[in-house]
Amino acid sequence: MTTYDERVDLSDLTATADRVRRSVESVIEGKPEVVRLSLTVLLAEGHLLIEDVPGVGKTMLAKALARSIDCSVRRIQFTPDLLPSDVTGVSIYDQQRHEFEFKPGAIFSQIVIGDEINRASPKTQSALLESMEERQVTVDGHSYELPEPFMVVATQNPVEMEGTYPLPEAQRDRFMARVSIGYPSPEAELRMLDVHGGASPLDGLRPVAHAHEISTLVGAVRGIHVSEPVRRYAVDLVSGTRDHPELRLGASPRATLHLLRAARAAAALAGRDFVLPDDVQALAVPVLAHRLLPTAQVQLGGRTSEQIVADLVRHVPVPAAGPREAAPRLPLHGRQSQRGY
Repeated sequence: MTTYDERVDLSDLTATADRVRRSVESVIEGKPEVVRLSLTVLLAEGHLLIEDVPGVGKTMLAKALARSIDCSVRRIQFTPDLLPSDVTGVSIYDQQRHEFEFKPGAIFSQIVIGDEINRASPKTQSALLESMEERQVTVDGHSYELPEPFMVVATQNPVEMEGTYPLPEAQRDRFMARVSIGYPSPEAELRMLDVHGGASPLDGLRPVAHAHEISTLVGAVRGIHVSEPVRRYAVDLVSGTRDHPELRLGASPRATLHLLRAARAAAALAGRDFVLPDDVQALAVPVLAHRLLPTAQVQLGGRTSEQIVADLVRHVPVPAAGPREAAPRLPLHGRQSQRGY
């Protein structure tokens, strides 16, 4: 846990994140909350699942985020004939040296764009499990570390679309958050026609941050303070999904970790050195909803997991602001840190 004597420089974090945000928003019109969540997941060392109908900019968002950072980027087009070795890599026998040589797959990149991930077979989807959780790949008994920072940004169409394979629970649980872009407003769509009509806005996009800067910011996010009441509040929210009468599968302990990591990143992006219950509440739906399985009766009634999580947020008691505790007094560069948690 962070102590009072530790310091986190949030000015560099907010300045760099703001550059990346503006860069991505120059491509994605009228969706600032989606862009902000993408940045939150990046700084929280998570992976992002973008789920929506075709044509709303899922791949464009993933590419814009990747191109805004000067790091290695690989795109994997998931198809039914894609093999696990195409993702992880394969050992090839070298006849001259009489030994096997490992040829890395597309997963060996700092940002991996998995386009239409649910069009690949479950066998190929499972090739991502180890890399997303342990940030390594094991082939023929040998483990290979993945570069840092490492983030998978996957897109998928809703499972009711033809030619798709629903992601298994273990796969969904490894994504920190799921986001839906949705249709743009008429005004944003008009601006999109002007900007995107002649050429792709991605062509003019240039990196505004380096990979080592992102790694430094990730380390700063780890130092954001989370008080005991806020940690208990996050646990109560997640625990509420496990015995909920409308759910047949609740959120895992990994979900609790992801929720707090995302809350730390959200607090840092807001220029705060501590997490508020508001941060946890704002991220509860995108972090928890995709991990839950409603009962058959609830699904037939048209009620969604997002609505169930929103109800939990409204009913789980929020910790009251208490006296200042032994938490880090981190500089906010001209602003006094106002901590009630």
